[in-house]
Amino acid sequence: MKRSSKVISAFLGLALLTSPALAQKPVVVGVSWSNFQEERWKTDEAAIKAQLDKVGAKYLSADAQSSNEKQLSDIESLVTRGATVLIVLAQDSEAVLPAITKAKADGIPVISYDRLIEDPWAFYISFDNKEVGRLQAKMVLAAQPKGNYAFIKGSPTDPNAALLYAGQLEVLDAAIKSGAIKNIGNQFTDGWLPENAQRNMEQMLTANQNKIDAVVASNDGTAGGAVAALASVGLAGKIPVSGQDADKAALNRIAKGLQTGTVWKDSRTLGTEAAKIAVQLGGGAKVTDVAGSAPFNGGPKKVAVTGILLKPVVVTKANLGTLIDAKWATKAEICNGVSGSSAPAACR
Repeated sequence: MKRSSKVISAFLGLALLTSPALAQKPVVVGVSWSNFQEERWKTDEAAIKAQLDKVGAKYLSADAQSSNEKQLSDIESLVTRGATVLIVLAQDSEAVLPAITKAKADGIPVISYDRLIEDPWAFYISFDNKEVGRLQAKMVLAAQPKGNYAFIKGSPTDPNAALLYAGQLEVLDAAIKSGAIKNIGNQFTDGWLPENAQRNMEQMLTANQNKIDAVVASNDGTAGGAVAALASVGLAGKIPVSGQDADKAALNRIAKGLQTGTVWKDSRTLGTEAAKIAVQLGGGAKVTDVAGSAPFNGGPKKVAVTGILLKPVVVTKANLGTLIDAKWATKAEICNGVSGSSAPAACR
């Protein structure tokens, strides 16, 4: 009986050691950030790390610092360091393609994060960017239904910029065709950098003798650049300006009346969902196995990929308080320097 017990114990021990659940290698998620200096990516990263910690997956990261070449070498380095699945925020959706091809050859799953990478190997997760563009146009149109409109677009290397502009024009098309609105300029903003947006806005103001009635800016960084340019000619707070991302500086501009609104994409949700999907793909799931996924071919090249698009939310003076309730930003951050009867309800 003793010998039999020992044999059974040894057999059970061996079975446990060789069971698929225990033998499976841990998931190591390598994240390649395009430029980690932007405020919002820190929020995304915290959500990704928190979710990976919950399931015991490992996190690695690299910052491409707005360099296509560095991003390619970063991705290679992440794999060398042990990444079994990649999350890539592309600096340039075309320039990053060789890294995606290499990852596919190595059998390493890829998630194109927030910015579309047109390769079927990469699972796409973002918010509905065309809808974001529609919401931006609607907020500006409601505030200024006619006049000269300036469009401060995103980076020319980011497919999201084209999706946003398409959504904006979809809403404004009838007013443009009727002549109620005139598109007096639409400029891409290299790298989404506020200083480039400010320069573009300054040039459009000069070209139109400051006769601009509305600005459709594609994110809060470009909105900040546009507002700085408008301030230099005394127009800040006098004409509507849209945005996106709910950056804290933008929320403060909204409270002060310098920016009409923003489109909130809760990147905590985006980061959490991306981490969950990374663990699934790293564990052997196919992109089509991800719950809620659907085909998407809305990019410039119409390449069909599999992905999930989350729903964005408009934020204006009227509902700034929802972001305080959601612990996205504090009252002090939103309401800094805001007081008096004109202050939004969230700041009283």
